[in-house]
This record gives sequence, structure tokens and C-alpha cells, in this order.
Amino acid sequence: MSLLTPDPGLLFWMLLSFGVVFFVLAKYGFPIIVKMVDERKAFIDKSLEAAKAANDRLAGIREEGDRILHRTREEEIRILKDANEVRNKIIGEAKEQAAREAAKLIAEAKITIQKEKEMAIRDIRNQVAALSIDIAEKILRRNLDNQAAQRELVDKLIEEAQKN
Repeated sequence: MSLLTPDPGLLFWMLLSFGVVFFVLAKYGFPIIVKMVDERKAFIDKSLEAAKAANDRLAGIREEGDRILHRTREEEIRILKDANEVRNKIIGEAKEQAAREAAKLIAEAKITIQKEKEMAIRDIRNQVAALSIDIAEKILRRNLDNQAAQRELVDKLIEEAQKN
């Protein structure tokens, strides 16, 4: 007997045992294996769908994050612009108030200077009048020692009073 040519009896029994094993596997083994493969396929499909949904949600979250970041940047720009406007407004108001205060102080200083000037002029006039009276009194005392000089002075004063 050779190894390449099998014996017909051995071939029969091998085919019969293969058929029995195939029948038992087809009846009991293959349904369980097919069921497990289907379950595994369903689990993998479900996992792929979940992964796809997670990717979609992640993309949505990224887009939402980008929108929030964009809105935040716009809000930051708006707040900075508002703060800049408020700062400029406060500076402008402070300048205006400082100008008003300066004008008020200048006006008060001018009034004070004018009053002091008037007081100084009045004081000088009073001093000049007092000195004039003192000088006139001394001159009159010296010139009015005789009767003729007194008459002449009185006549002259009367003439001047009548002119005015």
C-alpha cells in the first residue's frame, strides 16, 4: 500500500466520520458560532456607531467652543472699547472741571487783585490828601502871618469856588 492511494474501506470510514462530525457541528456547533459571530458583529457595529456619535458630539463641542471663544473675544473687545470710552470721558470731564476751576480761581484772583488795587489806591489817596493837608497847613501858617496875605488867599478861594 502506498501513502498516496488510500484504501477504499478507510476512505469510507473517514467520509462517514467526517459526515457525522459535520452533522453534529452543523446541528449544534455552527449555530452557536454563528450566533457569537453575529453578536460580536453587532457589538462592533454598535461600538462604531457610538464612536461616530462621539466624534460628531466632539465636533459639535469644538464648534461650540470656537463660537464661545469667538463671542468671548468680541465681548472682550467690546469691554475694552467701553472701558477706553469711559476712560476718555472721565479724562475729558476732569480736564473740563480743571479748566472751570482754573477759570474760577483766576477770576477770584482778579477780583482780589482789583480789590487790593482799589484799597491801595484809596490808601495812597488818603495819604496824599493827608500829606497835602499837612503841607497846605504849613504853607498857610507861614503865608498867613500877615493880614493882607490872608485876604488875598480868601478872595482867590472864593473865585475858584464860584467857577466850579
